[in-house]
Amino acid sequence: MLTLLGWATLVAVVAFALIWALCVRVKNYGFLDVAFSYGLAVLLPLYAWLGPGFGLRQALFGVVGLAWSLRLGTYILLRVLRHHPKEDVRYEKLRLRWPGPGMFLLFFELQAVLVVIFSLPFLFAAFNPAPGIHPLEMVGLLVAVVGLAGESLADRQMQAFKSNPARQGTVCDVGLWKYSRHPNYFFESVIWWGFFIAALASPWGWLALVCPLLMLYFLFQVTGIPLTEEYALKSKGDAYRRYQQTTSVFVPWFRKKP
Repeated sequence: MLTLLGWATLVAVVAFALIWALCVRVKNYGFLDVAFSYGLAVLLPLYAWLGPGFGLRQALFGVVGLAWSLRLGTYILLRVLRHHPKEDVRYEKLRLRWPGPGMFLLFFELQAVLVVIFSLPFLFAAFNPAPGIHPLEMVGLLVAVVGLAGESLADRQMQAFKSNPARQGTVCDVGLWKYSRHPNYFFESVIWWGFFIAALASPWGWLALVCPLLMLYFLFQVTGIPLTEEYALKSKGDAYRRYQQTTSVFVPWFRKKP
């Protein structure tokens, strides 16, 4: 298992160095988000090929993992291409913390290591030889599928809202966005709690707890909610402040009276 983990890390480090070079050339670091999301789709076939685990388990984990990776990666890729060469405002902030292309290469390689960490539930499953599917795996993968469906719906609703010229500059408060300011982030968290639950049926699977905990940390403390809300306040002002007063920040819930 450690050997395969080493190979996965090498593949990720090399791939992210190439993505960094591309980003420097096109002057848009937003493609890093695309690479991060697609990263799992690169590592899962490697685990399936070299992992000695039960075939049906590998297939189930692989289908759900690839569905998450390819959907989110493609969604972000199309978003980055629509706005290119304008860079995501979050990276303007990050470049202040990691000044210069060389420092940002280090940031890219840290993301490569994170991709490997987030692949742990699938690595453990790939080395689980137990025949049959454990109830924890069924429950966990079902939770992940629910999260994937919720995140997909939230993204479609936001995209539909932004595509309406009459709504330009206004706050999206329809559909799931009526009950949470960040339903896409909430369901992203649900996905990783699901993968963690499913991993518990495999030896060393409890170590996958790092995945949902890291995801929550990034969403609440790094590039998720803080930067998204900062930008929304700058661009939408009092309208977004009223939205903050009435709408749950994360978990979908009933709206408060203004």
